[in-house]
Amino acid sequence: MLAFTEIRWWHWGSFVVLVLVFLALDLGVLHRRAREVRFKEALAWTAVCFVSAMVFAGTLVPVRGKGEAIDFVQGYLIELSLSMDNVFVIALIFQFFGVPRQYQHRVLFWGIIGALVMRGTMIGIGTELIHSYEWVLYVFGIFLVITGIKMLVADHTEEIRPDQNPLVRFVRRYFPVTAHYDGQKFFTWHEGRRMLTPLVLVLVMVESTDLVFALDSIPAIFGVTTNPFIVFTSNVFAILGLRSLYFVLAGAIAYFEHLKFGLAIVLIFIGFKLLIVDWIKIPSTVSLLIVASIIAASVISSILSVRRKQALAQNQSNSLAE
Repeated sequence: MLAFTEIRWWHWGSFVVLVLVFLALDLGVLHRRAREVRFKEALAWTAVCFVSAMVFAGTLVPVRGKGEAIDFVQGYLIELSLSMDNVFVIALIFQFFGVPRQYQHRVLFWGIIGALVMRGTMIGIGTELIHSYEWVLYVFGIFLVITGIKMLVADHTEEIRPDQNPLVRFVRRYFPVTAHYDGQKFFTWHEGRRMLTPLVLVLVMVESTDLVFALDSIPAIFGVTTNPFIVFTSNVFAILGLRSLYFVLAGAIAYFEHLKFGLAIVLIFIGFKLLIVDWIKIPSTVSLLIVASIIAASVISSILSVRRKQALAQNQSNSLAE
């Protein structure tokens, strides 16, 4: 039997250092000045992030085995799909606050920093709970099934109301906030007073929504594997791709109208998988194929649905013209 490399502290340290270098390069060099991120640039970075994740999965095969590599890919796909859902919420937040496109990248960058810290903390807590109390996995399973069912029956037309967010209301109440943006600054001086700019409110809203999404995604990834290194790295790769993914998908929200239903089914499947693990263990390869198929089907059905609606609207327009 092959002996695979044990994950040690320097594996964690090397990975975190690489992520920090990437983030420093992104903000300090590539986006030092505020500018609008173009579609082609965002698409290229999205491809780079995806390829990097797959290369990382490939390096896991000789180091940790094919099983953990498949678990990483499955976890990455789940986290990336949930991030796509998060993208649409972020787009609504930016629209509500009227954030100029050239300032959106900075908010997303610091939002990702906060998300990495929150996810890392939650993964650490979740790992300790699972190692101490195995029955926590059943709690995660029940939670995912209930969450998935709620997503299936929820009103998806409900509007995002950032003005009702308790954290945003707290900041507005206890800290002075300017009425207008001052470039991409989070802090500014106004009439001799240091004040927050509206970008801080946007950042608070983005972070709070990511916390909500993390409550779904962290239990979901633990339904794939309880290896903290795989859980953490798959989360990080998905989060790092969120920024560029936003600029790719923000203008195409209508093309993913069925994605939420697909994600709901994925959460129910992962939750069910956790609940039956003591009796039936679904192989990682089979689980990956099921998750990938559900996500692909929801995206394809969304695109076909939108095209049918566009064709119908065009036919009606032609009929009226005649």
